[in-house]
Amino acid sequence: MIQFEKFTLSNGLRVIVHQDLSTPMAVMDILYDVGARDEDPEKTGFAHLFEHLMFGGSVNIPNYDEPLQMAGGENNAYTTNDLTNYYIQIPADNLETAFWLESDRMLSLAFSEKSLDVQRKVVCEEFKEHYLTKPYGDVWHKMRELAYKKHPYRWMTIGKELSHIENATLQDVQYFFFKHYRPVNAVLVVAGNVTVEKVRTLAEKWFGDIPAGEKYKRNLPAEPEQKEERKLEIKTNVPLDALYKCWHMGSRLDRKYYITDLLTDILSGGGSSRLYQSLVKEKQLFSNIECHHFGSTDAGLVVVEGKLVKGIKMEQAEKAVEEELDKMKQSLVNDTELQKVKNKTESMIAFEDMSVMSRANSLAYYETLGDAAWMNFELEKYGSVTTEDILQESRNIFRKENCNTLYYLSSN
Repeated sequence: MIQFEKFTLSNGLRVIVHQDLSTPMAVMDILYDVGARDEDPEKTGFAHLFEHLMFGGSVNIPNYDEPLQMAGGENNAYTTNDLTNYYIQIPADNLETAFWLESDRMLSLAFSEKSLDVQRKVVCEEFKEHYLTKPYGDVWHKMRELAYKKHPYRWMTIGKELSHIENATLQDVQYFFFKHYRPVNAVLVVAGNVTVEKVRTLAEKWFGDIPAGEKYKRNLPAEPEQKEERKLEIKTNVPLDALYKCWHMGSRLDRKYYITDLLTDILSGGGSSRLYQSLVKEKQLFSNIECHHFGSTDAGLVVVEGKLVKGIKMEQAEKAVEEELDKMKQSLVNDTELQKVKNKTESMIAFEDMSVMSRANSLAYYETLGDAAWMNFELEKYGSVTTEDILQESRNIFRKENCNTLYYLSSN
């Protein structure tokens, strides 16, 4: 059980403290409840652009990294379709430096045409390099557009198109910041060699007088049930043909999420998994193949993707994948197979919980989902999954009319 204490400042900032005296370090993790799904469909890529802008200096601190490095700290951040996370690791004695830096960023960024211009260029280069010129780089742009018609998961975190970032104005950026990056829309976790008293004092001192902001009420369009299969074929200059198939699955707060997570592991969790054994090792149709899901908060996607061995026909490869999925729909997996992926999940969670950074991140994540305490019940939820659950969910997910298929063909 991960022990923690929680309190809320008068401006709505939720603060969670997790003490671990076995380390000389402290971790500060701030999770803002905003991701790419919260963007205007005509102005996408903003949540990710902010990840860059947040390192470009704030009102009272022109250079974010320098004072942090002088205090022996390091930091990073990531953005997803669901959330934005900033984290710092620092010697516990210097914890106040982290409070000073992060509170100034939350108070207000140093918005300037120059800073926006610099970061806009960085993000545009990243877009071109990873998504436009890289082989297979546009796969998830295409796949999301194929699978989602209404929900904002239909675009990637980087943005729907380059022009949205190129045309981002200072006014757009400021509006987005003051709408989302407010105390009332954030969770602050401090973990490591700290006390609740010290964190409470520092939180009040540095964050207490930041204006609360308005609580963002998420009201996203629900994705209608997919009623017919969708297909897309792309022919371009890539080394190998690749097959991508995805199906809609339940949301993160649905019990089905845990069933699906184990199901994808049975199909693709390493060398002894079904898809690898059958399609890579025995039939030698794919050079590699995997099955995973996006782990998204709202209803997400289960994905099977693989690169074909040269000379293998796409239809032959796809038929072999379908046969493996049909087995999942026709008969129960055996108890040993299910127990094996449960054990793997358990050891993965235990391994993640060894790191203070990971514990801090999990506490922030589960608090944003609904309650930080939920992280202590994950294993029970996986443990309750039965072979019958796996069978039913396979039938529910792997239906023809729920499927989106992309043939990515080499023009060489």
